[in-house]
Amino acid sequence: MKKRVLVTGGLGFIGYNLVKRLLQTTDYEITVIDNLSSQSSSRNNKHKNVKYIIDDINNLDNVKYEDLNFDLIFHLAALARIQPSFKDPIRYFQSNIMGTVNVCELARRCNAKIIYAASSSAYGGPKLNPYAFAKWTGEETLKMYSEVYNISTVSARFFNVYGDRHPTEGTYATIIGIFERQYSNGKSLTITGDGEQRRDFTHVYDICDGLICLSKHTHTGEVYNLGTGTNYSINEIAAMFSDDTTYIPARPGEARITLADISATQNFGYQPKQNITNYVESFKGMY
Repeated sequence: MKKRVLVTGGLGFIGYNLVKRLLQTTDYEITVIDNLSSQSSSRNNKHKNVKYIIDDINNLDNVKYEDLNFDLIFHLAALARIQPSFKDPIRYFQSNIMGTVNVCELARRCNAKIIYAASSSAYGGPKLNPYAFAKWTGEETLKMYSEVYNISTVSARFFNVYGDRHPTEGTYATIIGIFERQYSNGKSLTITGDGEQRRDFTHVYDICDGLICLSKHTHTGEVYNLGTGTNYSINEIAAMFSDDTTYIPARPGEARITLADISATQNFGYQPKQNITNYVESFKGMY
């Protein structure tokens, strides 16, 4: 029997790429649930031979879903980004905390493994902003479900994901996505603060491979990093694109430095292959 897999948030930036990778490398029977609330989510991101449910993960306790049965759940559905979370913390808690509880309850009903998309923002301090707190609380929820209900759960902390289909507009745009848009439009690149804050930029293909690596094992609530082990300042990244830059005020609630220690994750076969320098050179080659 084929392994039955659920991908929450599977129509978004990372979810789309994960489903694509699963279709390329496995024969899983894949279902996606997505409420299309993210700016990167779209019905245009659908793949063939995948079942799609357009609904919110907080509705998974509805009687109409009582027959859902999975062996494995990749839980990516969440509200993203730090800055919007300051304006609407309740919405972030409802989506990222209670949504995770509902996914854990589904896993408990069908004894499924959960691989959770956590965030490196927790390293800056889980109480630094509502987004980091909500994602960190999701990790703690998984740990409790492993300990109390004996289900396999694991959290993968993402480090500044970029790549195919990342958002380039609006409040959910990534740094690389914003620079791509500004460069392609002939605009000055906007850098927040002094630009010396450092980030571990990780390609979405490496993130997807890391999630799949972790999914092949049984876990008890552990937390692992999915990054590259190398970081760059925002100034260094901007210089890869252009020397036309404009500095704007720093934003609150953001860590000064992120850098993934991937030594523990490598024990599961994770090895990042993508390089940000090559990526930017390839992008610029299209213009």
